[in-house]
Amino acid sequence: MAPPLIGITTYLEPSARWGDWHLPAALLPASYHRMAHRAGARAVLVPPDEDPRAAADLVSRLDGVVTAGGPDVDPARYGAERDPRTGPAHPERDAWELAVTREALARRVPLLAVCRGMQILNVALGGTLVQHLPTTGAHRGATGVFGTHEVAPVPGTLLAKVLECDAAVSVPTYHHQAVDELGEGLVASAYATGDGTVEALELPDADSFLLAVQWHPEAGTDLRLMRALVTAARRGLSG
Repeated sequence: MAPPLIGITTYLEPSARWGDWHLPAALLPASYHRMAHRAGARAVLVPPDEDPRAAADLVSRLDGVVTAGGPDVDPARYGAERDPRTGPAHPERDAWELAVTREALARRVPLLAVCRGMQILNVALGGTLVQHLPTTGAHRGATGVFGTHEVAPVPGTLLAKVLECDAAVSVPTYHHQAVDELGEGLVASAYATGDGTVEALELPDADSFLLAVQWHPEAGTDLRLMRALVTAARRGLSG
C-alpha cells in the first residue's frame, strides 16, 4: 500500500527572505513535513487558496489533514472584540483553514489540529478563544523559543488512548491564546497541570479520527500523535 498523503496547511506571509529574494511566500517550518515522513506518510503543503470553496476539492484528494500553528485567529470570526494584545488579522488564512477544517469533518478525513489549528477547529464549531494568556507563564517563554510544560490527559479519551497513558506528559509549547468556550460537540481531553488551560480537544461523535492539541508535537520527538493520524489515514485507504 502506498503511504497516505497528508496535507499540511501553511503560513501566507507578505514578506519572507531567502537567498537573494525578499518576496511574499507560503511557508511552513520543515519540522511539520519531517514529522509526517517519520510517521510513514507523504506530505503536501497546502497554502491558502483565494477561494475557500476550493477546500472541498482539495480535501477530497487527501488521506489526512494537519492544520498547523501560526498567527492569532481574528476575533471577528467568533464574535469578540479585539484585545489590544491580539496579533494582526490574516483573513485569507483564517477563511481557508476554517473551510479545510469543515470539509475534513464533513468528508470524514482524519484531522490533526496543532496549536492555531486547534483554535481554528474550536471556532469552526462555534467556540470562542481566550485572546491572551500571561506571557510570564509556562505557555510561552522567550520570543521564538519553544518552552515545555506538563499536560494531563483525561482518562478514557482518544488522546489518552493515543498516548497510552493517563499520566501527565511534558510537551513543547509556544502560544498566548487558548480555547475558551468549547465548540459544538467538542470535549476537552487534556489540561495544563499548572493552570488548567485546555490543551487538547476531540469530537467523540466524529465518524473519523479527529484530535486537536494546543502544543507543538512537530517541535519534539514524540511521534504518537502523527502516527495515530497516519494509521487512521491508512484505514481510509484500505476501506
